[in-house]
Amino acid sequence: METTVHDIHRSPEAFVGSKITLYGWVRNNRAQKEFGFINFHDGTFFEHIQVVYEAEKLDDFKDVQKIRVGSAIELEGHLVLTPGARQPFEIKATSVVLLGDSPENYPIQPKRHSREFLREVAHLRTRTNLFMRPSGCVASRPFIHEFFQKSDSYTSTRRS
Repeated sequence: METTVHDIHRSPEAFVGSKITLYGWVRNNRAQKEFGFINFHDGTFFEHIQVVYEAEKLDDFKDVQKIRVGSAIELEGHLVLTPGARQPFEIKATSVVLLGDSPENYPIQPKRHSREFLREVAHLRTRTNLFMRPSGCVASRPFIHEFFQKSDSYTSTRRS
């Protein structure tokens, strides 16, 4: 079974000590001299996960430092609880593989964007925290499903 950011946020204690493999996108990459932080998300949850990568644990540390916002990555590591920090847990990376690079002029940078800007680049809206994808919320609400099943317009369009 594939591990997702949603699964980890739901019960982080279940993943402590085990090897985790995640696939998703970089929201932010803050590189330091000996370590760095990646804000990682995969679209399954509103919050991101902080990933810590260190020069001594990664052979390709210099390459990981250059990964840009919006790039697709495969991430392997171990979950560590961090109760004293701003986030309750983080992932210590053992491997970061670049699956798809993002161009330098990628329009979604780690700054605030107006709704007007996001209207112009509609295909990038789902990569922001401003808009939530409704499909998961709607699918998990039985009353919405019942409403559309009972609705005449829903049943008439399904028959045609």
